[in-house]
Amino acid sequence: MPTCSHCRQSFSIPEEDLKFYELVSPLIGGKKYSIPPPTHCPTCRRQRRLAWRNEKTLYRRMCDYSKKPILSIYSPDKPFTVYDSEIWNSDVWDPMMYGREIDWNRPFFDQWNDLHHAVPLPSFNLRMQNQNSEYTNLSARNKDCYLIFASNDNEDCYYGTYLHRNHRTVDCFFTFDSESCYQCIDTYNCNRVFFSEYCRNCSDSALLFNCQGCQNCIGCVNLVNKSHYIGNQPCTKEEFEEQVKNIFNSAAAFQAAEQALQVLILQHPHKAISGHSNENVTGDHISNCRNLQECFDVTHDEDCRYCVWLHQSKNCYDCYGWGLTGELGLENHLTGNGFYNVQFSESCWNNVSNLLYCRYCLDTSSNLFGCIGLRHKEYCILNKQYTKEEYEALLPRLIDHMRRHGEYGEFFPAQLSPYGYNETVAQEYFPLSEAEVRNGGWPADRSAAADHASALLRQGYGGQLLLREGWNWRTEIDEVPKVAKTVAGSQLPESITDVPDEIVEWVVACEVTGKPFRITPQELQFYRDMGLPLPRKCFDTRHKERMSKRTPRYLWDRKCGKCGQGIRTSYHPSRPEVVYCESCYLDEVH
Repeated sequence: MPTCSHCRQSFSIPEEDLKFYELVSPLIGGKKYSIPPPTHCPTCRRQRRLAWRNEKTLYRRMCDYSKKPILSIYSPDKPFTVYDSEIWNSDVWDPMMYGREIDWNRPFFDQWNDLHHAVPLPSFNLRMQNQNSEYTNLSARNKDCYLIFASNDNEDCYYGTYLHRNHRTVDCFFTFDSESCYQCIDTYNCNRVFFSEYCRNCSDSALLFNCQGCQNCIGCVNLVNKSHYIGNQPCTKEEFEEQVKNIFNSAAAFQAAEQALQVLILQHPHKAISGHSNENVTGDHISNCRNLQECFDVTHDEDCRYCVWLHQSKNCYDCYGWGLTGELGLENHLTGNGFYNVQFSESCWNNVSNLLYCRYCLDTSSNLFGCIGLRHKEYCILNKQYTKEEYEALLPRLIDHMRRHGEYGEFFPAQLSPYGYNETVAQEYFPLSEAEVRNGGWPADRSAAADHASALLRQGYGGQLLLREGWNWRTEIDEVPKVAKTVAGSQLPESITDVPDEIVEWVVACEVTGKPFRITPQELQFYRDMGLPLPRKCFDTRHKERMSKRTPRYLWDRKCGKCGQGIRTSYHPSRPEVVYCESCYLDEVH
């Protein structure tokens, strides 16, 4: 088995993977130019792609075209030209003017990086048709929303990620078709549900775990179609109302109820793979899929491997977002709305095809290599136009050039990312210290890093080592608003009825990090309408806590807790949860 050139762990490359790499290898002039097997293991490949994904770090800066102040995912100190997204999407500028010849004396990634620093970038990534929702990214068709990310078709929603078709939903993560929900994770078609996980079609409830069709329930696990239950036991309407009053007006009562729920969760079985209607799949949070291996948060996919947040796609490997639809994708981040035969590309969408090493190439673009910001173009390399014959003559030579530098078959290196590592989702799933990041993800200790490098050189990874000059880190600078008063989160009133109107003029210091944050008038009204206490932690801390409640995007082998058969699951064998295979779980719960 090969050794990963990054983490030095052995990993397998199944025969099916080799066949796929051959399937998507470009055919130029009737000759196939084979994509080599990966040098990174699947986990390190995912980490490298995520280093290109800034979901929710926003900055104020100037538009380099209009010279007007804008919001952007690129901090003002970044060495890139950034245009307001509306201007970038217009025809007032031409990305072809930045085209350049191939320099056969330099590595391709160096040349692509120069182009990347020259071509203007959009201030946001994939943001369109929003109304009064400026503080969003990776968002579409949202109205009156604030600080929601990777979210579409929402109204009056705040502080969430992966929200779709929700109304007045706050502090949620992977929540769909729900209304008036708060602090929910993986919830579907719910109404007035708070502090709950993995629930469907529930209403007027709190502290639920994996419940369906329940209403007026608190602190329950694995219930189906129940009403007026507390701790999986039936209760009267009066008992339920008294419990609601207690837990939302007393931090101690809420903490006790939350602890009781955690005890109950460990007493009930968990399904090895969250999802439904699947055939021959491994991963987690998978629904309506067939023949998937090591995929997470995917729906309606077929014959895919190592993919995350991909939908209605087939024959794709190592793709993170978003499909709808996609086919024959390899090592892409953020490709969708109809892509076909796209490899090693980032942020390309709207019926694109036959792209390699492209970024922000959109709208029926095809047959492009190493291009940035093009629309409706074909037969271009590094944004320079060629005839079909010239393109097909140059491409084999360029691929051979990349092979000699150890570049062909690799996604864009992390140190070429326009973001600091700690600005990206990579830091959320693969947290590193600043020293480790600046050392290219290697051990911060120089002697350990030297040993690592020597070992890899002996294994023949010299071309890749030339790129290891350290990854980017963004030093965080908190902007403290000028306000009349700052209050510690731990000192906020326990009951929402005791919160003064003036709170919207104050700054709250997060009780975990001390980071300042504000309570907006809209969210204050939400907490009052729902009878919920104010948050005492900043948005970033709340987001991290929600993430920690989901199982990681890793798989381990363990035994079904009932029948004993082997299962692949994201529950590590050392975890205390009881985990069942799907058959045993359905027998037990339903």
